[in-house]
Amino acid sequence: MSFRIGILIFPDIMQLDMTGPHEVFTKMPDTEVLLIWKTLDPIVAGGGMRILPDVTYETCPELDLICVPGGGGMNRLLNDSETLDFIREKAETARFITSVCTGSLVLAAAGLLKGKRSACHWMSRDMLSEFGAIPDSSRVVIDGKFISGGGVTAGIDFGLTVAAEVFGEEVAKSIQLGIEYNPQPPFNAGSPEDAGPDIENAARTAASERQAERLDAVKQAAANRSV
Repeated sequence: MSFRIGILIFPDIMQLDMTGPHEVFTKMPDTEVLLIWKTLDPIVAGGGMRILPDVTYETCPELDLICVPGGGGMNRLLNDSETLDFIREKAETARFITSVCTGSLVLAAAGLLKGKRSACHWMSRDMLSEFGAIPDSSRVVIDGKFISGGGVTAGIDFGLTVAAEVFGEEVAKSIQLGIEYNPQPPFNAGSPEDAGPDIENAARTAASERQAERLDAVKQAAANRSV
């Protein structure tokens, strides 16, 4: 029986949150990867890429692993009862419950991360505390059957970690070599600590509207969880 992975997609998703691990997952042996949304209509990712779902919430089979990516569109999912119910249902029987970037906030809003350590994009990481989760700045975090990747490009590290957990290190290393994942960025600016305060402040300013909306949605979702 194949190992079945379901990745949630949604309008205004950060496509690299999904396509990074997707590239790794599709190279794992005897593995089926499904993209999931409410309908089979194309969704438009942040930046304009169109992505086709494979199954809907109603037609999605049982999953060995469920993955929730992030992006601006996840703000709306934090209080989307249909989506949160679907995630909870699939999480009951999945071997692994996973996320990339701010997708961990959606898992937390579904009530799945209370008392669990989790990664998230650095700009939203502290919001996990609103749901009783434990923010962790590591690039990939494993806490039992919960595996989370940090922001965006960490999705590739996350995917390789999953490959190693399920099929062993040799398989993961082979996939890494096959996709020539050998990052050597031109700048040392991939974290606030390395980028410095001026670049960090510029990034925060550019994202201030989205982050304010996200915090409001997080607080609303956390309040709903406590009722």
